Amino acid sequence: MIKARDIHEDCAWQQLTPGGEVYEGGTSKTFKTGDWRVNVPVYIADKCKQCLLCAPYCPDGAIPVKDGKRTDFDFDHCKGCGICAKVCPFKAIEMKKEEEK
Repeated sequence: MIKARDIHEDCAWQQLTPGGEVYEGGTSKTFKTGDWRVNVPVYIADKCKQCLLCAPYCPDGAIPVKDGKRTDFDFDHCKGCGICAKVCPFKAIEMKKEEEK
């Protein structure tokens, strides 16, 4: 069975999955997708209380958590959507333009 990431424009319909179903997650972990971001989150460690609210809200899994504490962003995969900054109750994440970082 062909996986979604293997499908190309020249793929025949017979090679598609039944119903066009996707059998694997559509995360950015497989691809370096942070290159096209316009806004970038800036982590302010002094304000962070390690509540970890930001990590599960990140649609790209770009907020690493190690030993129960969050670390700086995974900029290879962060797309700069700003959801993390919105959910942070301590204002420990600020969104800046990429060139201002």
